[in-house]
Amino acid sequence: MTVDQAEKTELSADIINALRQLQAAPQFSPTPTPTPTQPNSQDMVAAKQEPIPPPQSEWDRLRAQLREKPVDADGWLKLADLAEDSGDIEKIKDTYEGMLETYPNTPSVQIAYLKHFLDDPSQFGQAEALFRRFLLRTTPSVELLKFYLTYISRRVTTGANAREVIRKCYDFALGHVGQDKDSFEIWQDYINFLKAGETSTTWEEQQKMDAVRKAYQQAVQIPMENVKRLWEEYQDFENGLNRITAKKFISDLQEAHMQARTVLNQLQEHLTVLFPPPPPPRNNRPAIWLPRPPTFNQNDKALVQRWRLYLKWEESNPLEIEEKDRATLLQRVQSVYRKAVVRMRYYSEIWYMAYAWTNSIGKTDEANALLKSGIDANPSSFVLNFAYAEALEVQGNFAEVHATYEKFLDVLRKDLETVEARVNSANSSNSSIGSQASQSSLKDSNAMDVTPGLSQSQSQPPSQNSSFATQAGDEKPPKSKELTDKRTDYGIVYIMYMRFGRRAEGLKSARNVFGKARRDRWTPWEVYEAAALMEYHCGNKDIQVASRIFEKGIETFADEVEFVLRYLGFLISINDENNARALFERVIGNFAPEKARPLWERWARYEYQYGDLAAAQKLEKRMAEVYPSDPPIKRFAERHKYLNIDAIAVRDLGFVLGRQGSRTGGGTLGRSDTVQSLMSSQPKEMLPIPSSSGSKRAVSPEHRRRDESRSEHPPKRQRAASPVRDREPHWREGRDGPRGRRHNSPGWEREREREAPPAPRRPHKEEREEDKGVVIPSVLSWFIGTLPAPSSFDGPVFRTDDLMQVFRNAVIPATSTARARTPPAAPRQGGRPPPDYGPYQGPGSGRRGRW
Repeated sequence: MTVDQAEKTELSADIINALRQLQAAPQFSPTPTPTPTQPNSQDMVAAKQEPIPPPQSEWDRLRAQLREKPVDADGWLKLADLAEDSGDIEKIKDTYEGMLETYPNTPSVQIAYLKHFLDDPSQFGQAEALFRRFLLRTTPSVELLKFYLTYISRRVTTGANAREVIRKCYDFALGHVGQDKDSFEIWQDYINFLKAGETSTTWEEQQKMDAVRKAYQQAVQIPMENVKRLWEEYQDFENGLNRITAKKFISDLQEAHMQARTVLNQLQEHLTVLFPPPPPPRNNRPAIWLPRPPTFNQNDKALVQRWRLYLKWEESNPLEIEEKDRATLLQRVQSVYRKAVVRMRYYSEIWYMAYAWTNSIGKTDEANALLKSGIDANPSSFVLNFAYAEALEVQGNFAEVHATYEKFLDVLRKDLETVEARVNSANSSNSSIGSQASQSSLKDSNAMDVTPGLSQSQSQPPSQNSSFATQAGDEKPPKSKELTDKRTDYGIVYIMYMRFGRRAEGLKSARNVFGKARRDRWTPWEVYEAAALMEYHCGNKDIQVASRIFEKGIETFADEVEFVLRYLGFLISINDENNARALFERVIGNFAPEKARPLWERWARYEYQYGDLAAAQKLEKRMAEVYPSDPPIKRFAERHKYLNIDAIAVRDLGFVLGRQGSRTGGGTLGRSDTVQSLMSSQPKEMLPIPSSSGSKRAVSPEHRRRDESRSEHPPKRQRAASPVRDREPHWREGRDGPRGRRHNSPGWEREREREAPPAPRRPHKEEREEDKGVVIPSVLSWFIGTLPAPSSFDGPVFRTDDLMQVFRNAVIPATSTARARTPPAAPRQGGRPPPDYGPYQGPGSGRRGRW
């Protein structure tokens, strides 16, 4: 045997021993473990074939997230900090380009981006390209134009036309933002630039003075910061030229300047809240402010309200600019709206206000461009998409209208799918948690089944009727309210789309849109109703087509009681009693009693109005079986009611119904909320009150004498009836109140209570207090009954806190005799009378209060 053969034999023996050890050891993994003499060949191959990629930096990860969800102000600010810290110009460009794509026209972002190309002369070409893009293609701001003018002043210093170029730049800037409150520095620099001009002849000097005077006269009439200082400089300028002509020029501008200063104070009140300072940066970059989407909490609503008031105030021409200078007013309001849509980018109402105003001054193309920009910022905005579609329809661009509606539906569809995925994920997680809880409760129940003497029925798992088990196990989760609301809003777009098709292209186009809606699984029942009614009213009253559409809707939305109710109302409106009755009988058994009540009420109202008495009574018998807790008088009162006129409730039961509105406004579907709440199917436990005080206490002799003593001073307002809340417990107590002992009960009832089986007795005082509850004193009941209705109040409104503070600090003089519990029979002569907030009657009127 050679040496090589011996080495091979020895190596083979080592391998065999290693394999035997592996066979004897427990098998944790199907992959064999490499021995020291034999490395794993699979790992070596994988390492050679798949090199490990380098880890992503924080900037790369955050940039990828912002590509998926770009509307994230905090994320963009953090990305800008990371890019600035890295010093990589490519990352800086990518960051600010992405930021401007999400937040266009934002001045702070534009300035922060430009500053990276102004220090190096080799980068001036990039800076000028950005200036052209920001100044010509978008709406320039005061901050950006200040930055631009500074750059131009540094760059253009020599040459024959240098001053002319700079002057044109100032004219460009003042033409865009000259009316802005923050344009003071631009005006000041422009005036100083004009004063620094060199002249060689008298004519040139006169031209220079005229240019300076014109700039001053324009500037001192604008409500901007430090306008008072400009006015003082203008006075010195005119007095330095000619004191005689200075008086005339100054007196002509005095009124306009004072008006500008007055408006400036009002303007500062408006803008203090609307323009908060941006958050301070972490590094040396300029501060950046980015708009954020609204959540419509109280702060967001208050902010929108402040912007709305400010914009309307600007439209009202507070500077009282004359009609001959109307272009100045339009420039001012337009610049305000441009600033508003940048600051309030994600508020559709502000965009629509800008569109409406721009369209009102005849700039239709610019108004439509505003709508398009607003849709880019708020693609799911209903008001902007609908307004844009109508604007295109007015222009006759029907193809673009179709594209607008289709794009809007796609956006809403994706939103619905996102919400559906989130709801399903939440439901699945809840189901898994519930199943685990059910299994744990089952294990606990089985573990407890070790006690001797328990029967099999006693040792069963917890019943599925328990609330926890039902919620966690078998009961299906309810429909998501958010998903239902979004689906309903989604249907509104289809309805508006069908309306456009009918108006612009006829019924055939509307039917094509409805055909698309029928194939869409997100279409709600409102689309079917709208299509059916459109066919009936616009298709020569084609009842058959409308009925078929309703029937198609019933196939999908048989569990929607509102849709069934609409279908039933349609059949009743076209006098199709047979089909209406058949529909009612077909669907009434598919709903639970609490959901079916509107159907019962609608059909009962039809029977009461157009059926016979026997049919009405038969229907009431069926309703009594379904709703056994309803008092009989409720159905009887509903049978003798028309519109909102319910004489039984008002005359016989003492209820107060709201009849301020038109009686025909509600139609036959109208129903008084007061009666519905008082006659609800869920009887509430009311507190008993003494029967001696009725629904309204009679006027006592003392009150009558007091009224007669005040007859010379009639009351300020007519007194209304008592509030409903004081009458409701009387009616409910006599029918559905508690069965405990009542006040003023008959003697035989008290005798029966004495003969009742003995029960644990409590002190009489405690029993009386618990049974009686809170009893309003008779004086307060009378007082509440004499109070007028809230709608009759037309006087000043006082703050409750201030009035309570006055009462708390009031000094009431003490009297020698004890105060009587009831009001005195005659008016008080001494003491301090209560305050009288009635209108002033003039000197000598003699009114000193109510008593």
